[in-house]
Parts: sequence; structure tokens; C-alpha cells
Amino acid sequence: MKNFDLEKRRLVLSGVAIVVIIVYVIRLFALQIASDDYRQRADSNAFLKKIEFPSRGIITDRNGKILVYNQPAYDIMVVMNEQKDRIDTLEFCKALNITKEYYVKRMQEIKDRNKNPGYSRFTQQLFISQLSDKEFSAFQEKLYRFPGFYIQRRSIRQYQEPIAGHVLGDVAEVNKADVEKDQYYQPGDYIGKMGVEREYEKQLRGQKGVQILLRDARGRIKGRYQDGEFDQKPQPGKNIQLGLDADLQALGERLMEGKLGAVVAIEPKTGQILAMISSPTFDPRDMIGKMRGKNQSEMTLDPAKPLLNRAIMGQYPPGSTFKTSQAVTYYTEGIINDSTRYPCPHGFSFKGLHVGCHGHASPISLVPSLSTSCNAYYCWGLYYMLSNRKKYKTLDEAMNRWRDYMKSMGFGYQLGIDLPGEKRGLIPNAEFYNNAFGTWNPLSVISISIGQGEVNLTPLQIANLGATIANRGYYYTPHVVQSIEGEALDKKFTERHQTMGSQLSYEKVIAGMESSVRGGTCAHAVHPGYTLAGKTGTAQNRGKDHSVFMGFAPVDTPKIAIAVYVENGGFGAVFGVPIGSLMIEQYINGKLTEADARKAEGIQKRHISYPFKRPLSHADSLRLDSIKRVNQIKDSLRLEKQKQMMEETKLQKEQQAKKDAEEKDKNKQPLNEPAIRVDEEVKIKSEKDKKNKDDTEGGKKEENTSKPKSD
Repeated sequence: MKNFDLEKRRLVLSGVAIVVIIVYVIRLFALQIASDDYRQRADSNAFLKKIEFPSRGIITDRNGKILVYNQPAYDIMVVMNEQKDRIDTLEFCKALNITKEYYVKRMQEIKDRNKNPGYSRFTQQLFISQLSDKEFSAFQEKLYRFPGFYIQRRSIRQYQEPIAGHVLGDVAEVNKADVEKDQYYQPGDYIGKMGVEREYEKQLRGQKGVQILLRDARGRIKGRYQDGEFDQKPQPGKNIQLGLDADLQALGERLMEGKLGAVVAIEPKTGQILAMISSPTFDPRDMIGKMRGKNQSEMTLDPAKPLLNRAIMGQYPPGSTFKTSQAVTYYTEGIINDSTRYPCPHGFSFKGLHVGCHGHASPISLVPSLSTSCNAYYCWGLYYMLSNRKKYKTLDEAMNRWRDYMKSMGFGYQLGIDLPGEKRGLIPNAEFYNNAFGTWNPLSVISISIGQGEVNLTPLQIANLGATIANRGYYYTPHVVQSIEGEALDKKFTERHQTMGSQLSYEKVIAGMESSVRGGTCAHAVHPGYTLAGKTGTAQNRGKDHSVFMGFAPVDTPKIAIAVYVENGGFGAVFGVPIGSLMIEQYINGKLTEADARKAEGIQKRHISYPFKRPLSHADSLRLDSIKRVNQIKDSLRLEKQKQMMEETKLQKEQQAKKDAEEKDKNKQPLNEPAIRVDEEVKIKSEKDKKNKDDTEGGKKEENTSKPKSD
């Protein structure tokens, strides 16, 4: 009789055995064929893959002068699997002039996968970097005593001159985020951290090479595997030429010594940066070698913030340099023309609001208004533009039209320079004021017409304004790199950006800037060798005003446009004009006259006292910057709102008095008639309410012959 239970049991056991065998085969396939873990470990035992680092690309200025080059350095590498318990620790520490505590700590850091994600006991790990030639020679003699340790040759950056630290940037060891972001890097590698070194890292770094060495069972090197047939040679990084002029850069840094601020010079026809100074600056040579960490920490705590590139990160009120953009806008829009004249009784005064101005001829037209830097002219221009209901249906539309002009000139957004960290500045629009005020009118925002209030620009944007005027209405995206070896420059740097301003309006502005140099606020910038157009600015500040200058030369064939911004420097003619004119002379003539060289030395020695009381941490600096910016906006909006409330109260009284007077005598003229014809102020909320609109716009004003023409 057949035993079916036994038969079933045999089938079950057979099935289990087959499943086990299949799983085992699959696992063997996965380990030995699909996965290369075991192969890598076997290879690690038989081979040593020695990385060969490429030389980093050289950086030169526009004239071929070397700014950054490479210097040989040596790293100590360790293979943990070979080193384990096989060396005299005290002797090793003595050879490298380090303590045993450092040795133990470093070994623990290497094995910590959180700090060293690419750790493997079979591959080389960085133990200590950047040995000097002397340290390398002393250690190399004793290297045979320390199995598992190897010397790896690499190059480190060297800087020819102590200039352009913010532009050139620096190179430092990769961090965990760098390794995770790009598989090219391994712990111990170096990467660009700031400036050109960071922005053009992929072009500068090159491609690593590898040398495969054969080892015996005891780990001793027996030679190159198959005579180096499978070795890969490193490919050096690409050389980069900057548009920077090293001599001009050096002069700018000397002139800005002892001052906070920035200088930016641009070649108008290409958009190349000729000089970019942020003061205080730093010596890029302090950011290499073993002292880099200490030096960087000290500069981070410095309240003057030398690591901050104020040229692209500083956001300042542009002051009167901004009037050139307003002139272009008003003229192109038909708000003003050649015959338009506005009164200036020491400022703009209307409906209780007064914006002061220095004494000059009045009424005044466009060209002399730029020459004398008249505040009233541009306040009236903005008032007429925002109040013009024939041209713009609403206040919002007029405000946004103004914003569109500013945007086309490169304000309010990043220009796109090839350096990390650029800020955008601030150009307000209708939505901004609707959210801030709720109800507002042209007088509420009148200060933006003279580069104050909520308007903020970077020194780069002010310099680009000068380049745009020099080109009569267009600009190229500013960039520091002129060419890359074997590679075309990004197309965005060769595309022309046309503004909304007409060419004729720019010609009028240039005439005003020329007049300013001949006998206006820029009179000290005049030079007999070439024609120069300039505009000063005195930007209001909580403390002493900022000194600003923007200009270009020669007028007919512009070679350089420049912006100078000196924090707390006072009037634009105090620091802005002399620094700007000296740098223009240096670039156009290639040198300064003896008299101007002495003048440059004098400016270099004129330092400004800043009230820094204690060192600040980096976090404190960022926090205070944020608080300062918020407070400035809050203060501006609060003051404007208070003015608005006072104006509304006064307007109500005037309207009531006017109605009472009209009842007595219909032919009697209203009180407080302004010197020129102006439209009744318009409130954005009242435009949405027809009844309020009728109340606020009641009555016609007497026309004046100085009324500007409009479409």
C-alpha cells in the first residue's frame, strides 16, 4: 500500500531545497555579478588607485597680467586597512610636528561617516593637507616607517597681488554638502568658495586623473598595473581672462582705504567689469594655507564686514544720480519737454509738503536741473506723471508705468552678473504702496523721484545706469569674465538690453551731465584731455549722508562708466567726484599726472571715522542688516502716512473754506494757489468710489503757461 503522506513530505522537502538553492544562486549572482562591492574590495587588496589632481586654471586680467596661479603642495593620505596598529604613533606625530591628541581626533573624524560620507578603509583618506616644501622633505625621509600613509601632490592657489579679493574669491576644502551635490568631489578635495573661483568652478577645476598601482599580499607597491595601460592622465583646468584692469583695481582700492562703500567701473560697449572695489577689502592671500580658517573667522567677526561684497550686495538709496533715470522717463513719456520749467523756491513746496533744495536760478529747465541737481524739478515731474488722468486712467496705471521704465533700466531685479550673491535692490510699484498705505497719492511717494524713500539700488546698478546713458539707451549684462580658454562666453553677456527711454531723452540727459562737469556739482571732475559727463548724489542717511558719483568718459566714444559710493562721505563732490575722476583718468590715459597722483595720495589718507564699538558675530551682522532695512522702510512709510493724514486734514479745511468763499463770491480765487498749474491730487481708493472722487476733484484750477505738454 502506497504511503501518500510520505510522498507529500518528500515533495515539500524537495520544494524547500529547490527554493533555498534558487535564493542562494540569486544571492551569489547579486553579490558577484550584479554588485561590484566584492570586486572593489578584491581590487582594493590588489590595486591602489592613486588620484592625480589637475592643475587649476590660471586667472589673468584684461591685459594678460597673471592674478591667480598655482603652487605645489603636499597632502598626507592614509589607507586605514593598511595602517591599523602598524606604526609608532609618537614617532609619526613627531615627524609631522603634531600632538597625539590631534592624531587621535583626526583618525576619529576620518572614520565618522557623518563627517566623512565617502569613507572606506580600503581607499585613501585625507589625513592632513597642504604641507610646505620643508615639512614635506622632513616627513618623506621617514615615510617608510609608517605603512598605510602616502604623500599626494596637488597644487594650491597663489595670488600675484593683494587686490580684487571679492572678485577672485578663494578655494577651500569641500564640505559634506559639496560632496553630496557633485560626485566629482571626495572628502579632502578643494572647491571654489567665493567670486570667480566659485562661479566658474567647473571650468577652472579640470578633470582628475588616476594611476593604478599593483600591490602584493602584504600591501606593498609592486609597480604600475600593466605598465600604466589603464591609467588616466589629469586634464588641467581652463584658463580664464577677466575684463578687470589690475592697475585700475589697485588704484580704486587705494582711494577707498579707510572708507566703507564700493566702486564699480564698466566698459559700456561690452558690459565688462573694469574694476570692482568693495571697501573694506581683504588680501586674498590670507585665504590660503593653514591660517585660512583663523583669518576668515576674524573677518567674519569684524563689524566692518570685509567679506561682504558691497558692490553687488550693498543696497543703498541712489540719491541724485537717480534723477537721470527720471529725466529719461518724463521726457520719453511727454511729461516734460525742452521748454518745460518748474519753480524751485529752495525746494518743492506744495500742500504742506516741502522737499528742500539748495539755491539756484528759478524756474529751471531740464539741462540746468541736472547740472545744479535741482530736487524740485524732479518732484514736480513725478507729481505731474502720477496725476495725469488724460494719459493714465488710474494712479495704479501711472505708478506701474513708472516702474516699467525703471525695470527696463535694470533696477529692481538682479542684473545677472557672473558673481555669486548679487542683490536686486528695490523699486516699488502700485501694489507695494496699496499694501503699505491703503490710501495714497502722488505726494505720498514724491521722494522716490530724487532717489530717496523706498528706492534702493546696488552700486553695480548705478554703474550700469552710467553705461546705459553712455550707450544712449541700452546696456549689456555686466560680467567680470572676458574669455574662457576653449569655450564661448554665455550668450546672455552679449545680448543688448534696450530700455524704454528714447535716444533723444538720453541726449538731453548727457547734455545736463556735461554741463554739471563744466560748471555744476561735478566741476572738480573736469579734465583737459577728454570730455566727461557726470552726476553727483548726496544720499540721505540716519547719520551723515552718503557721497555718490556716477559718470562716463569720453562723451562721444565712451570707454568707461563708473559709480562711486562712499558711506557717510557727505556731499557727492567730497569723495564721489574726486575718486571717480581719478579712476577715469587712470583708465583712459593709463596713468595719473603728478598733480593727480599727489591728489590720490591725499584721498587715500582721508579716512572716515565709523562708530564700531564691539566685534559682531556673522549672525549679528545679518540680523542687524535685516533690522536696519526693515526700520528704514517702516520709518519711510510711517512719515509718509503722517504727511498724508496732515495733508488730508488740511485739504478738507481748504475745500470747506473754498465752498464758503464761492457762496459769497463766485469770482473769488481760492486760497493757497500754487505757483504753477497742478492737477488735484488723486487717491487710489477714492477712484474706486465715485462719490469720494467727485468730492476731492471738485473745482477747476487756473492754468499756468509753464504747464508741461502731455500726449
